[in-house]
Amino acid sequence: MDDIVADIADLFAQRGGSLYGGEAVTQLEHALQAALLAEQVGAGDPLIAAALLHDVGHLLHDLPDDAPDQGIDDQHELLGQRWLAGYFEAAVTEPVRMHVAAKRYLCAVEDDYLASLSPTSLQSLELQGGPFTVEEVGEFENMPYFREAVALRRWDDEAKVVGLETPAIDHFLPAIEKSLAK
Repeated sequence: MDDIVADIADLFAQRGGSLYGGEAVTQLEHALQAALLAEQVGAGDPLIAAALLHDVGHLLHDLPDDAPDQGIDDQHELLGQRWLAGYFEAAVTEPVRMHVAAKRYLCAVEDDYLASLSPTSLQSLELQGGPFTVEEVGEFENMPYFREAVALRRWDDEAKVVGLETPAIDHFLPAIEKSLAK
């Protein structure tokens, strides 16, 4: 299991320098900011790990950076969840899997949420199916880890601050280690 912790650190070292979609931060900066936000509100280790790893699927595929401009949804949340599932408990993998759905959910239930999204998030929202229907809202609210996924989504939205100082990835590795499946 220690290998996965090293693999995660290596993955961010090798691929985390790429830009986070059309945003002005890198994948690594975005991940570290999301994890820091989770830590600052006192989230438990599994949710801190999920915040750090929520977009790991972007680092695993070989699609071009402009895939959304080509009308391609990379389904990074599913790719990331599948990759993490062999190592982590559901308290990590389910919020990762559900963070895109949480954006669709928030667009349906909060009047001002859609207007708060960045142009990049709006573009991906369209590719991901747009706001939830009333039926989808009810189904989502009944899923385990729904609240954690919504919290993760909010950190995801906030984790785009250019130049924000965060701890290095090593700071968050203990949360990852403690969240490994037993």
